[in-house]
Amino acid sequence: MARRYDCNEATDRLTGLREAASAVRRGELVVLPTDTVYGIGADAFSSEAVADLLAAKGRGRNMPTPVLIGSPNTLHGLVTDFSEQAWELVDAFWPGALTLVARHQPSLQWDLGDTRGTVAVRMPLHPVAIELLTEVGPMAVSSANLTGHPSPEDCDAAQNMLGDSVSVYLDGGPTPGNVPSSIVDVTGPVPVLLRQGALSAEELRKVVPDLEVAS
Repeated sequence: MARRYDCNEATDRLTGLREAASAVRRGELVVLPTDTVYGIGADAFSSEAVADLLAAKGRGRNMPTPVLIGSPNTLHGLVTDFSEQAWELVDAFWPGALTLVARHQPSLQWDLGDTRGTVAVRMPLHPVAIELLTEVGPMAVSSANLTGHPSPEDCDAAQNMLGDSVSVYLDGGPTPGNVPSSIVDVTGPVPVLLRQGALSAEELRKVVPDLEVAS
């Protein structure tokens, strides 16, 4: 039976974060609010938990799960060949609605799907998400919806779709909107905007003027 906690109430929030952290460590799934939409998350280093996440969404391995982190410092242990421009994007837009696709450390023991040696990583601008990520470390997190359905902007929508496949729901109230993060590929010599979301190409070019836009 899924448990749900109101993170706008102090005692419930503390209990919910504790229960969510325990669930993640047990390899179970949790739903959490972010600054874009609600996400369904699991321990990024548990291949079974990530497989359960994909199954809960009805999503295949060909659509790998992004990773959320609670601090930019965590990047040092996750990515390699991270350019100066990539760090400039981190400094300018994290925490926030910018996902960076980078090459992950080849030594990492994880299975996020068919990533071809890359990881899509982001630090969200939401206190509940950051508290949980700080407690448990990197999490594989995808929008908390069934594949093909709208991304949820509140906890009710997420729970109606995912039900008891999730152990703990952290209800942080409505999210600011359903505009997804912008995705920039920093694996090559020039940053490439793969998806324009909350951040426009013009905003990104104020930091990395040679940004290209994928056709």
